[in-house]
Amino acid sequence: MKIEIIPCLKDNYAYVIIDENNKKTCVVDPSESEPIINFLEMNNLRLNYILNTHHHYDHIGGNSELKKKYKAKVVGFKEDYKRIPGIDTKLKDGEIWKEDNFEAKVMHIPGHTLGHICFYFYNDNNLFTGDTLFSLGCGRIFEGTYQQMFSSLEKIKKLPPKTKIYCGHEYTLQNSKFCIQYDKENQNLIKKIKDINEKLKNNKPTIPSTLEDELKNNIFLRSDKQNIKTNLNISSSSPLVTFSKLRDLKDNF
Repeated sequence: MKIEIIPCLKDNYAYVIIDENNKKTCVVDPSESEPIINFLEMNNLRLNYILNTHHHYDHIGGNSELKKKYKAKVVGFKEDYKRIPGIDTKLKDGEIWKEDNFEAKVMHIPGHTLGHICFYFYNDNNLFTGDTLFSLGCGRIFEGTYQQMFSSLEKIKKLPPKTKIYCGHEYTLQNSKFCIQYDKENQNLIKKIKDINEKLKNNKPTIPSTLEDELKNNIFLRSDKQNIKTNLNISSSSPLVTFSKLRDLKDNF
């Protein structure tokens, strides 16, 4: 499978996944249709499937036009079917989505929204996390609770370390500035920030990351680390309390 990163809107990423054997394609979270259509036409491809991680407009904005133009099937979470435009295939937590040569496990990861899911293409270790896990960050909690978001991230942490993380936005630089403020002793993070700046300077995306990289550098996956608790002046707190404090601070960063 080949994955193409398609910048959309101001800072969104959609992802076109191409089966190079049969040229079947799917797109993850098309916030708008035009960049997707342009890419498909330039590469003489047709769209077969639309995968949505959640219902926010900047992840489903292209659904209707793409479905109409290509007769593509829309795939989303069963419990959120009323909020996913044009949904055809309604999947449950833990269900395997299998069409043509595409194969992904659906993981329900509430917090950002109550119906948020990610798609784990386990044969290739690719994870599409929408707005739950970002490179060096996590999504705001709009509909869920701190406990739900924390548990969702804990679920992701159990996947293989080499898993590639494809998230919904290019937020990495701003996220890094927050992480370093409370994890300033982290030498891996200092090195990572240099790499981020180099990529952006050369107009390259900072995505994908890997889960291994996020476990070393993403402060929201490191709320069990004592140095972070100490830097927050809550040295005896639980990982959940530490995570909640970090999320509150990031909301106002």
